[in-house]
Amino acid sequence: MPGFVPPLPQQPGRPPSSGHMIVCGDDALARRLAVELRFIYGERVTLLLPPGRDANNPETPLTQRGRAAALFGRMSAAMNRAGNGNGATGGSGTGGSGDTNAGVEAVRIMEAPEPSDDVLEEAGIDRAAALALVYDDDERNIRAALTARRLNPRLRLVIRLYNRKLGQHLEELLDQAAAVAMPGIDPALLDASTTVLSDADTAAPSLAATALTGSSKIIQAEGLLLRAAERPPPRPGERADPGLCTLALLSSTTNDPAGAEGSDSSGDEAPQLLPGERAVADATGRGTVVLEAISRADPARPATRMGGRGAPLAQIFSRRLRWSALGFVLAAAALVIASLLTTKDTALRSAYLTVLDLLGMNDPAEGAPPARQIIQILSGIAGLLLLPLLIAAVLEAFGTLRTASSLRRPPRGLGGHVVLLGLGKIGTRVLVRLRELDIPVVVVEEDPEARGIPLARSLHVPTVIGDVTQEGVLEAAKIYRARALLALTSIDTTNLEAALYARSVKPDLRVALRLYDDEFATAVYRTLRTAHPGALTRSRSVSHLAAPSFAVAMMGRQILGAVPVERKVMLFAALEVAGHPQLEGHTVEQAFRAGAWRVLAIDTTPPADRNPDLAALPPFAPEGDAAPSPSGLVWDLHPGYVLRAQDRVVIAATRRGLAELLRRQRSVVPRR
Repeated sequence: MPGFVPPLPQQPGRPPSSGHMIVCGDDALARRLAVELRFIYGERVTLLLPPGRDANNPETPLTQRGRAAALFGRMSAAMNRAGNGNGATGGSGTGGSGDTNAGVEAVRIMEAPEPSDDVLEEAGIDRAAALALVYDDDERNIRAALTARRLNPRLRLVIRLYNRKLGQHLEELLDQAAAVAMPGIDPALLDASTTVLSDADTAAPSLAATALTGSSKIIQAEGLLLRAAERPPPRPGERADPGLCTLALLSSTTNDPAGAEGSDSSGDEAPQLLPGERAVADATGRGTVVLEAISRADPARPATRMGGRGAPLAQIFSRRLRWSALGFVLAAAALVIASLLTTKDTALRSAYLTVLDLLGMNDPAEGAPPARQIIQILSGIAGLLLLPLLIAAVLEAFGTLRTASSLRRPPRGLGGHVVLLGLGKIGTRVLVRLRELDIPVVVVEEDPEARGIPLARSLHVPTVIGDVTQEGVLEAAKIYRARALLALTSIDTTNLEAALYARSVKPDLRVALRLYDDEFATAVYRTLRTAHPGALTRSRSVSHLAAPSFAVAMMGRQILGAVPVERKVMLFAALEVAGHPQLEGHTVEQAFRAGAWRVLAIDTTPPADRNPDLAALPPFAPEGDAAPSPSGLVWDLHPGYVLRAQDRVVIAATRRGLAELLRRQRSVVPRR
């Protein structure tokens, strides 16, 4: 039966309103997404969770409902404090789309083991505007998506899938079903009717970037690659290069143990998203995140081969055997040269006779000159060395092929690598990202049947099988020589224990922790920075990184990327100017609102020829034809350019800034 989250009561049994949104899931992402939609975008939300394990057992950890209630309670208290601070009155508001400060209506929670027809109908699927299916099981999400499309063909679907190829085919199938049910639908609406996302793909680049100095995030927009790069503070007397524009100022609490990474509790020293020109000019001692040079994506370029079926020569034969073979070849070459210099034979005949002598296939050189006899004796001796060399090569090749399916162990002299803990969905995607960047990696995984083990084997990545909390496991991964540690298991305490032990072995190690709870992450960050002020520490939440992208997709907007700035998130989205009073009729300079949104680019392609999906690569000209610029996006904008209703723009926005834009647009353009 439906239930409601205290402390903000709602009328029990009241049916969900038209245009509400439904979130179905079984892990932290579902709860985060419901929070994003309710408290950032002000949407009415129904959250469908699996039932608790044992509500009567007090020793059982928090059930899904309990975790959601605790999270919603903290967000409600925070929103009420924000509302009171802004002079808003308290009380129980209606929870409308524009009321996100005081008296926010609670999220409606339902419990069911499966999103069946009856459950979805009870949740109000026929009147819902959007449905998010974010179960951890791809098969369950696919079944529910097909059911939902049948029950409500006009429904906007956002589906979480780990399998990329399957996701592309499913998106095409569901879009076709929507097109059949709604003939003549606008292509832009059809493109937004089904969106398949992966939390692993969304979070992996950010997690991998934490292992690098000057980390960056790549965002694709119609064949152009945008790089949001983190830059350290400029030295005294130097001026930081703003790139195309400055997207954020990092916090200046690096040396302040009381400051929290990316938290508003740091006050004016907290990171600032989309700062104004004056704020950038006045900032001293603060790192920045800037939008850097743009490069073109080349779809014709073959994908990087991450691992082949055959093993490289260096992995088939040992270094000692390769040196022995090289010595034998040099000896044979020396014998050929000696024969050429001491006899009257040609170079070809000298090489031919030397090879015959090495293989013991020539007749004795009776009656030949002494030099020829000596060379034959030396060749015979060298030939005796060839037989064991060939046997060793055959044995090593056989052993390598036999163990090609086994995992590699970390080499003895390995150093400057990244130690990656956990090969689940997230760890596997991060591993691929690190290998694409040619960064040496050593993986530590407790389960030999984990999802990413076959990938690690095919990529020939050194892997240590064992419990990271046990003594000697991190040592086997050469943690004392590593450049960074990425603790990405699904257990917070395991990640923390591994980080603390790694820091005891190497105090200056770069550490990135995957932590879910914000309060716990803040406490961990403060403690580690206090104990090791000279080392870089980062805490990251996968659900926190991925939820904004899922939320924007549910609002029917194109999300091009999400850039984490410490513990905040900045979104890149594509918007039609029509219906936005803050954009339409304003210049680029006037449309910029510091701390909320900024227009970065304008699509100059005629509306009839536009690609509905800016995140996709545009079609290329046939071979031999003059290929124009693959994108109609203009990034070098004049501040005085006036935005018109027919324009499509790319913006960078905070979550609250984008929510404000969408709320204002809904007051002008009715929701479909």
